[in-house]
Amino acid sequence: MLQITTLVENSQGEHKGLVHEHGLSFHIDAGGDRLLFDTGQTDALIRNAAQLRIDLTGVRSVVLSHGHYDHSGGLRFLAARTSGFSVVTGPGFFNDKYGELGAAHEFLGNDFDARWLAENGIAHVTLDEPVREVAAGIYALTDFPRLHPDETINPRFKVRIDGTFVEDTFADEVMLAVDTPQGLVVVLGCSHPGVKNMLDAAVQRLGKPIYAVVGGTHLVEASPESLSLTIEYLRQKAIRVIGASHCTGPKAMDRLKAFGDRYYHNRTGTALIID
Repeated sequence: MLQITTLVENSQGEHKGLVHEHGLSFHIDAGGDRLLFDTGQTDALIRNAAQLRIDLTGVRSVVLSHGHYDHSGGLRFLAARTSGFSVVTGPGFFNDKYGELGAAHEFLGNDFDARWLAENGIAHVTLDEPVREVAAGIYALTDFPRLHPDETINPRFKVRIDGTFVEDTFADEVMLAVDTPQGLVVVLGCSHPGVKNMLDAAVQRLGKPIYAVVGGTHLVEASPESLSLTIEYLRQKAIRVIGASHCTGPKAMDRLKAFGDRYYHNRTGTALIID
């Protein structure tokens, strides 16, 4: 049995007692192993987990998709309430990330660094290979080939290295793929390197088709042409379940509704359950 519960997402779901915020956090229960993928930006994941009767003390791994505050900000609150988990990130996760605003910059990065993890006794793993099994049948993937030329990164995203602002290539981006009898269940954070690039990497590296995709696709910034190419890609791949959320954007959501019961808006409190 696999259950992926959305602890935090931008949108309010049917459970009005849950806190929604700009961000993303998933609790993944694969029967024997329990993980968090991203933590939102505040303590919302803690409060929502309590409402959903999810015991976060059993979480042994926290995989962070990339170093933006709305995906990593809840880690401090988690660490204040439980211990015994490790943190998994991609390379360059701790680089200071910014959004460029004309002549100014706005900080978008994490509110902790590697030293804080060490001081709090939290083990940290930086992925140094394209795919690694982080729990039984659950794989973390990074280092995505950029094969689809329409999938470009907005140049406003910057990292500050040695005092210099350079364009963020999101080399730290991580996704999860869960191996199930139906096929791969892919969990995405923001898909900055391009959702098609990332899904192709999962199929190529793990040698199985994709059954379900859950999470942020960053189609909110896609050009009309790129959006159409992505919709057609998802159609051709015959992915059975598409639970889009967070940075997907209203235009893409409207297009995805044409997929009928294959699509759902993955909101705060939504759970994908696969027996």
